Amino acid sequence: MSGFACDPVGSAGSGLGNGPGSSAAGSGPGSSQTSNPVSNPVSKVKICGLTRVEDVEAVNRVLPDFVGFVFAPSRRRLDTASAAMLKERLDPCIKAVGVFVNERLEAVNEMYRSGIIDLVQLHGDEDGPYVRRLKEACGCCVIKALGVGVALPSLPPEPDYLLFDTLSKQRGGAGKAFDWSVLEGLRGLPYFLAGGLSAENAAEAVRVLAPFCVDVSSGVETDGVKDAGKIEKFAYVVRGVQQ
Repeated sequence: MSGFACDPVGSAGSGLGNGPGSSAAGSGPGSSQTSNPVSNPVSKVKICGLTRVEDVEAVNRVLPDFVGFVFAPSRRRLDTASAAMLKERLDPCIKAVGVFVNERLEAVNEMYRSGIIDLVQLHGDEDGPYVRRLKEACGCCVIKALGVGVALPSLPPEPDYLLFDTLSKQRGGAGKAFDWSVLEGLRGLPYFLAGGLSAENAAEAVRVLAPFCVDVSSGVETDGVKDAGKIEKFAYVVRGVQQ
């Protein structure tokens, strides 16, 4: 079973220090405050869509907070054996997020309990009862992805974290940004920001929105393959904003 424990109150030593209810987040359920780049200055880094040993070697040098293993239909899709092999080589301080679309709950549970992933990211039609059953089954931390078009969708209360990505038929991973203004003043769970991020616009995203985490995939690729130089530059840019 994974050694990572989701701590929604953000106590000391938690891998997710700005979880719902954390005073550092300033935007948990019931809070009267809005998200503010000054009061919540720290954005974590997630590199999604790892597929090769070379990708793991690249992130091990940079040490992002999270990486993503995709188990949904995608050119970056992994089978269980490949994901397990990559996880074995991943620096233990980096948390692996499993990305799923309408997967059987039992399959997700098994992936978590086997230690291949440390968190679960859902991109499909998974509803509140599904999320509750999953958390009851394995105690995993759940990120629910929401597609953003011209307006902010309704925010489900069950996940530990939300992820906002550009609305697309493939349910994320389109590599295009949405209008960030719909997130300004957002109150609710701390969120992951995805969609068209790269080293060229990540600093602006952190300064304007201060998301819990910035999530990148195609923005650190060259010709569809993870680029070690782009990964390093992305992490450097995000962390540089906060120094």
